[in-house]
Amino acid sequence: MSDKVKVAYFDFTCCEGCQIEMTNFGDAAFLELLNHVEVVEFREAMSEKTTERINIAFIEGSFSREADRARLEEIRERSDIVIAYGACACTGGINALKNHQNDYHEEVYGKDAKMPHLDSQIALPVSAAIKVDYNINGCPMDKDEFIRVVSHLVHGKQPVIPNHPVCVECKLRETVCRYDQGDHCLGMVARAGCGAPCPADGIPCEACRGFIDHPNEESLVKVLMEKGGLSRERAETRSRMFTANCRADAPEKIVSPNK
Repeated sequence: MSDKVKVAYFDFTCCEGCQIEMTNFGDAAFLELLNHVEVVEFREAMSEKTTERINIAFIEGSFSREADRARLEEIRERSDIVIAYGACACTGGINALKNHQNDYHEEVYGKDAKMPHLDSQIALPVSAAIKVDYNINGCPMDKDEFIRVVSHLVHGKQPVIPNHPVCVECKLRETVCRYDQGDHCLGMVARAGCGAPCPADGIPCEACRGFIDHPNEESLVKVLMEKGGLSRERAETRSRMFTANCRADAPEKIVSPNK
């Protein structure tokens, strides 16, 4: 009998981009990790499925249909550890933009808006339906962080999920601040852990990993206006792309079993 850690991947409301990204992992560290785990379900890479006990369940995608709650609860029930990975699963991701829109069904689907399979609620993180043990943030999630978190769990260590801003990582790699380049950036309130590759490549941070705990949104808006040259309306909504459920203006308070 195999003594490897049994892992399975599940997806809900998402593009499955994080699963696809994982199929591109091919460096030595990831291949070594495969020596310690047994993948028993992974829709993007294999047809096999399992109903047996799982050591680690990875869930991608947001919780946007009440009909999915039972499946999420079933996965939770037979899994020792549940990890939400990718922005959609961790915060609701881009899907949560619809939470700020009225009549989005009609706007997106037109005459087909009332079709049963298009019925959905506001997009929420997986933690709004079940207890999540760890989040691996990002859009897509970061390869190095994924390997680090899983490796720690496989070897009985407690993973550390970053809770400091991306600005810290920019300073560590001596990246010139986007504001000093006449640009704008969300790094002051965005959760670190990715290594800040976007600002280093001349691209403003979009906070795809969500916010740090207790972000100062008022100061963010002020800096975006004064230093980034944005209008107040633009500054107040600039961070919404990946953080619609993290912001103070989220349309509904997220009640998480983790709290």
